[in-house]
Amino acid sequence: MAFDNLKDKLSDIFKNLKRKGKLTEADVKLAMREIRVALLEADVNFKVAKDFVKSISEKAVGAEVMESLTPGQQVIKIVNEELCTLMGGENQKINFSDNPPTVIMLVGLQGTGKTTTCAKLSGILKKQGKRPMLVACDVYRPAAVKQLCTVGGSFDVPVYYEEDCKNPVQIAKNGVEKAKKELNDVVIIDTAGRLHIDEELMDELSSIKEAVNPTEILLVIDAMTGQDALNFATAFNDRLDMTGVIITKLDGDARGGSVLSVKAITGKPVKFVGMGEKLNELEPFHPDRMASRILGMGDVLSLIEKAEQAIDMKKAQELTEKMRAQTFTFTDFLDQIDQVKNMGPIEDLLGMLPGVNKKALAGVKIPDNQFDKTKAIIYSMTVAERENPSIINLSRKERIAKGSGTTVPEVNALLKQFEQMKKMMKQFTGKKMPRHFRGLF
Repeated sequence: MAFDNLKDKLSDIFKNLKRKGKLTEADVKLAMREIRVALLEADVNFKVAKDFVKSISEKAVGAEVMESLTPGQQVIKIVNEELCTLMGGENQKINFSDNPPTVIMLVGLQGTGKTTTCAKLSGILKKQGKRPMLVACDVYRPAAVKQLCTVGGSFDVPVYYEEDCKNPVQIAKNGVEKAKKELNDVVIIDTAGRLHIDEELMDELSSIKEAVNPTEILLVIDAMTGQDALNFATAFNDRLDMTGVIITKLDGDARGGSVLSVKAITGKPVKFVGMGEKLNELEPFHPDRMASRILGMGDVLSLIEKAEQAIDMKKAQELTEKMRAQTFTFTDFLDQIDQVKNMGPIEDLLGMLPGVNKKALAGVKIPDNQFDKTKAIIYSMTVAERENPSIINLSRKERIAKGSGTTVPEVNALLKQFEQMKKMMKQFTGKKMPRHFRGLF
C-alpha cells in the first residue's frame, strides 16, 4: 500500500520527539534530516523534499513550539499542515461546463490504466446524476476499443467508436456531437498512450484539444513509475496545460512519492487516485485525509464513505434489529461477509482507523480465499443449521466439512467465531458504534 514505508519511518521519528519533554534546535534539526531521508526513500522529488523540510524547520524552531508543554505534538501538527499544503490543500472536484456537454480528456503514457480509469470515472459521475458517454480515440492499441466497451458496459455507460475511422481527432469531434444529440452531459475521451518525446503523437493530442475544447485534461500517472512520472508530467503539462492528475495503482507501491511531488512540480492538483483493479476502486483525492493516514492518524471519513457506498442500509438496519433480538443467523452472516468484502481488503479498512499501526496489522491480512472458505462452510449447512447452529453435533460437522472441502476443526473454529461475534455485537449494537457502522460490525 502507498506510503507504508514512509508512514513507518515517520512514526518512529515522531515517537522519539514525543519522548522528549523539551525540544532543542539540535533535536529538530536531527528530526528534519531523518524526515528528508524518509521522503527521498519514498521517491519524493529531491527539491520538493528539501523545500518541504525547510518550511517545517522554520516553523518548528519558533518559540511557540520550543516552549510548548507538548513540543513533539506541535511538530507533528506542523508536518500534517505542510503535507496537506504540499498535496494541494483540499479536494479538487471535476469542473463542469456551464454549456454541456463537459468534455474530459484523459492522457498519459501506455500502460497507466487510462482505459479502465475512463470507465471508473464515468461510474463515479453517473452516481452523481450525470449522463456520461465514453469516446474511444485509441486507434493504435489492439482491442483498446473492445476493452473500453467492456468496462463501460459494466456501468451501463454508452461508448462511441468508429470502426472504419483511424483519425482520433475526427472521432473525438464526432463523439462530442453524438453526445449533444443524445443529451449526454459528460464526454470522457480515452486517448492512446504515448511518450512525451513523440512529437507526432503529442501534436495529435494538441489537435484533439483544439477540436473539442475540453473542460478537463487529466493526466493519468502510474504510481509505480516513480521519479520518471514527474518528468513526463511536466512535458504533458507544458504541451497541453492540463487541469489535473489521476494517479493509478497506488495500492501496489509502498512509496507513493509521485502523490507528494506532482502538485509542487506541475502546479496541477491530484483529483483522483486508483486504489485497486476493481471498477469501484477509483477515489476522489483528499489531501487532508491522505496526510492523516501518512501520519498514522487514520482516515475515518473515507472509511465511513466506503461503508455508505458498500452497505445496503436497509439490510444493515435489519441486522441491527436481529442482533438486538439475538436472532442473528449464519444466513445474515453471509450477507455481512459480502458487504464487508465490497468495502475492500480488511487490512486497508483497519489502516483507516486512528492509532492503528501498520506493523500491528502484519498478521491481520485476510486473503479472499479465507472468505470463500467461510462461505463454503455456511453453504454446506442445512437451512435449519444456519438458523440454529446449536443443533450442529459431531456427525453434522463431519458432513459440513466434507461438503465444503474443509476439516472439522475449521468448522469448529467458525462456529466459535460466530458465537463470539454475536456476543460482541450484542454489547455494542446501537450504543458505541457510529450510526454508519451499525449492523456491519
